[in-house]
Amino acid sequence: MTSLQTLGFVLGASFASGMNLYATIATLGLLHRFSVIQLPPGLELMANPVVLGIAIAMYMIEFAADKIPYVDNAWDLVHTFIRPPAAALLAYSSLGGVSEQWRLAAALIAGGVALTSHGTKATTRAAVNASPEPVSNSVLSVSEDGIAIFLAWMAATHPFVTLFVVLALVATSVYVMVKLFGLLSRGWRRIFHRRTALVPPSSQITT
Repeated sequence: MTSLQTLGFVLGASFASGMNLYATIATLGLLHRFSVIQLPPGLELMANPVVLGIAIAMYMIEFAADKIPYVDNAWDLVHTFIRPPAAALLAYSSLGGVSEQWRLAAALIAGGVALTSHGTKATTRAAVNASPEPVSNSVLSVSEDGIAIFLAWMAATHPFVTLFVVLALVATSVYVMVKLFGLLSRGWRRIFHRRTALVPPSSQITT
C-alpha cells in the first residue's frame, strides 16, 4: 500500500470501529481468512479463529442489545471507553514498519475518528429513542451495522477511495452531532421548564 492507501485503510477501519467494533473486526478477519484481502502483519491476528469467534459472538450480542431502546444507549455509553481505544490500537498495530512517532500520531487520529462516528451514533440513538414509535430504532441499528461492514470492506479493498469517503463522513458526522445535541438540549430544557411550571409557587406569608 502507498501512504495514502494506508491512511485510507486506517481511517476507514477506525470510522467503522466507532460505529460497530465487533462487526469491523469480524469483517476484516473473515476477508483475510478467505484470502480476499491481505491485512498488515500487525492485524493478521484478527483472522485467528479464537479472535473471530469472540468478535462474531460479541457482534450477535450487540445486534440484539442495539435493537432495544435505552439498552442501546447504555451499550453505547460503555463502548465510549472501548471503540475509540480499540480503533487507536488497530491503527498503531497496522503501521508496524513506520517510525514510533507516526504510529502514535496515527493512533491518535484513528481514535478521534472513531470517537466522532461513535458520538454521532450515540447522539442519534438518544434522539431516536425519544420518539414513541419503536420501528425507527431497529431500522437505524441495521443501517449502522450495514455501513460499518461496508466501510470495513471498502477500507480493505479500496483504501484510496475510502480516504475521501471518510473525510466526508467525518464532516457530516460533526454537523449531525452539533444539530442533534442542540435538539436534545432544547428538548431537555422544555421538559425541565414544564416540570417547574407544575410545581406550585411557595405561599407568601404576609404580616
